[in-house]
Amino acid sequence: MPANRDRHDGGAMVTMQDVAERAGVTKQTVSNVLSGRVAVRPATEARVRAAIAELGYVPNLVARSLATGSTRTVGLFVPTVSTPFYADVVEQAEDALEERGYRLLLCTTRLDGERARRHLAGLTSRSVDALLIAGDQGLTGHLPLLADARFPVVLCAWESELPAGFPVVTIDYEHGGHLAGRHLRELGHERVAVLASPAHGIRVAGFRRAFAEDGIAVPDGAVHLAAEPTFRSGLAAATAALRTDPGTTALFATHDLLAAAAVEAARALGRSVPDDLSVVAHDETPAGPLSRTPLTGVVLPKREMARQAVDVALGAITSPGAPAPRPRLLRPELVTGGSTSRVR
Repeated sequence: MPANRDRHDGGAMVTMQDVAERAGVTKQTVSNVLSGRVAVRPATEARVRAAIAELGYVPNLVARSLATGSTRTVGLFVPTVSTPFYADVVEQAEDALEERGYRLLLCTTRLDGERARRHLAGLTSRSVDALLIAGDQGLTGHLPLLADARFPVVLCAWESELPAGFPVVTIDYEHGGHLAGRHLRELGHERVAVLASPAHGIRVAGFRRAFAEDGIAVPDGAVHLAAEPTFRSGLAAATAALRTDPGTTALFATHDLLAAAAVEAARALGRSVPDDLSVVAHDETPAGPLSRTPLTGVVLPKREMARQAVDVALGAITSPGAPAPRPRLLRPELVTGGSTSRVR
């Protein structure tokens, strides 16, 4: 074991100078590796990180933030962590930040506009170096609070109209709806219903566009709103939809919980999925968390979205004043399961 390691076996605090000596570099080089603000040769960075691991060095974040004005912390706002979609976004963002030496400060808005306003108003450049906001429900009206923020703000999972002045990394939700519609049209379906959350209008628009391309209109009466994207709410709306038009051969749900509810509603009414009713989900996972039938679904690139949003935020930290990048729209894909078949 190298002699330099022996100095710390007794529990003495490892310093940045110790790391520099172990790696054979200057203390400033170690600082550059930790801050990420100055480019370091990959081989040199590898030696420094190996020395950090060997010595068990833990940076004094408080001292570093006082010296550099950086907290090495990025905030993330999400509506909830109780759904697979946002849980995956949080996990991927945290992983991407840790790889770059940053920590995550998580805030949940719980779709409460006043709660979101309080969190946003309390953020300062002394608490975060950048902020990611995932999901636009209840937040659009509060963005002016961030107009003069002294840290970068990046929006992701944004489904409503993209606001000016903020970098955006989101998903092409309209294309997702279109994929669902094209799939059902290719299976020959014409008489369809839509089960939607009020916030998912753009997904419905994409679905309708797919049918309009074949000269088929999806009437307003075929669109049934679920008050919330929950199984209970979806069950009531799906039951109403199938009773309103018993001749419906396919149903598009804008959320996988609503799709799972539609499958259950069909069974309760004596209809088989997919023989009597095809069901397509939009969101999260094609399996559907509460469905016994593997759902055909539009799968969203949520983890890639989170990683790219982190990249944009950290790029803005290291290059302050640079023009905001163009909005990024990531394309979802459709994965076929056991819930769709050709119209009979």
